[in-house]
Amino acid sequence: QLQLVESGGGLVQPGGSLRLSCEASGFTLDYYAIGWFRQASGKEREGVACISSMGGTKNYADSVRGRFTISRDNAKNTVYLQMNSLKPEDTAVYYCAAGTAFPCYSTSFHREYKYLDVWGQGTLVTVSS
Repeated sequence: QLQLVESGGGLVQPGGSLRLSCEASGFTLDYYAIGWFRQASGKEREGVACISSMGGTKNYADSVRGRFTISRDNAKNTVYLQMNSLKPEDTAVYYCAAGTAFPCYSTSFHREYKYLDVWGQGTLVTVSS
């Protein structure tokens, strides 16, 4: 069974940091591009960041560029999202997703859902004082 499991969410004050992890089980992430997405209550899902299968390409939404960093450790079958300078508007459930043909290089990566084959269950991030 192919699974992605997110972890690392929680409550943090504005300006704080969190690191999310996305670990795969049942398959190897080596050939998969990975995207991080988020969905706030009452809002549409949006793409946050993505990374190509070998890590050579990274892409970010304008709203998080310069604050979030995506990385991967294929030896650990895990992708990370380091989130710094968090804002209340970053509050959302964060999901990771994997796809072998996911176009992380594209400026429209944030809506290329059809290329994503496996989704995690999500982890809640709350930014509040």
